[in-house]
Amino acid sequence: MKYRPRVFFTDKQKSEIWDRWQRGESMSSIGRGFDRGSSSIYPLLARTGGIRPPDRMRSRLALTLIDREEISRGLRAKVSLRSIARALKRSPSTISREVRRNGGTKLYRAARSDDAAWSRVP
Repeated sequence: MKYRPRVFFTDKQKSEIWDRWQRGESMSSIGRGFDRGSSSIYPLLARTGGIRPPDRMRSRLALTLIDREEISRGLRAKVSLRSIARALKRSPSTISREVRRNGGTKLYRAARSDDAAWSRVP
């Protein structure tokens, strides 16, 4: 039996799979369209019981890219984490965890941190 390398579907491909599933196509025909077997389509559909999941959204309470830019600017200007937190009207522990999670005071970058936060959203 020939094994194929593991394939991860892009968001665009996943959307197409869901569109085709909603139009009533079988897993086999969807798989053929991607040169895959139905066994590679099934896990994507089974995760939510065959019902298309809602689009991913961040919580309104999560730090935004603008907040992260302010953190980055504050760190570059050697402003304390407490002062940055006060300016953003956030808890100092929130800012501290954000900075620690994303490289510390010397390596923190707003865009990279925002990308990482987006990938952590379930």
